[in-house]
Amino acid sequence: MTTKVTLAKALNLGLRKAMEADDKVLLMGEDVGKLGGVFRITDGLQKDFGEDRVIDSPLAESGIVGTAVGMAMRGYRPVVEIQFDGFVYPAYDQIVCQVAKLHFRSQGRVKMPMVIRIPFGGGIGAVEHHSESPEAQFAHTPGLKVVAVSNPVDGYWMIQQAIAHDDPVIFLEPKRQYHADKAELDDTVEPGPLFASRLVRPGRDATLLAYGPTVKTCLTAAEAAAGDGTSLEVIDLRTLSPLDMGPVYESVRRTGRAVVVHEAHVNLGLGAELAARITEECFYSLEAPVLRVGGFDTPYPASRIEEEWLPDLDRVLDAVDRSLEM
Repeated sequence: MTTKVTLAKALNLGLRKAMEADDKVLLMGEDVGKLGGVFRITDGLQKDFGEDRVIDSPLAESGIVGTAVGMAMRGYRPVVEIQFDGFVYPAYDQIVCQVAKLHFRSQGRVKMPMVIRIPFGGGIGAVEHHSESPEAQFAHTPGLKVVAVSNPVDGYWMIQQAIAHDDPVIFLEPKRQYHADKAELDDTVEPGPLFASRLVRPGRDATLLAYGPTVKTCLTAAEAAAGDGTSLEVIDLRTLSPLDMGPVYESVRRTGRAVVVHEAHVNLGLGAELAARITEECFYSLEAPVLRVGGFDTPYPASRIEEEWLPDLDRVLDAVDRSLEM
């Protein structure tokens, strides 16, 4: 069946599908039940699956994740929602010291099939602690898989694939894309693998690498550049740990230039790792250094100046121009 859906609706449908397929799948989080989540991602699921499978938790992120750890050890597949990205830090100890390590600590005897859903990034004019980009902290932690969705079709399939995976997955959802755009979803089409990057726009002059909310920014920049005769290739990374570098290397060897775009501040972000790997593997193909475009090295600012802080079309195109001039 084909239907046009937003990212929020696609995630809701994907969660529903996973819960119908396996009664060991359950949802936990603050206001995920009766309210349906602050972004309405879990809307209607408690009504249909009951309070034992869609659990309204106390306001205690460490308790939510800790409880989910115990459930995963007992054979359940918990999907926990962190209401906003900035709220994840009380659970950081649980995620890094328990979730990421139990499979290794038990020599593979204990699986940890849990998904931690985190709305991330800016662009919604939120107050302090409601807009963060913590992906590099999780991608740097061995034992965690980290993925970031950018569109409704990926949202529908990737949440189901993450739930079916036996390792813990940090599942990043760009909050400003939840209700922004609709896409045609055909649930009869076989999805691609979960941990794979994807070419989303072919080009010849430079490669733009993005994930989550900046994929749309890069596609918009590529469209604008085409009007001036510049052909930009855009790759949606989709998986941040493990990084799928095959399509990246292939693209950069062809274009000779790469620009990494993410909302997180540039210092020690994912762009640094990507730049290092591209330089190591594609050095003799590069016509210019790998450039990075990201947020500034400050905490997320007040909502009034948030748009000046976030990478936009002009900053991406400026980086492209600098790369082409080298």
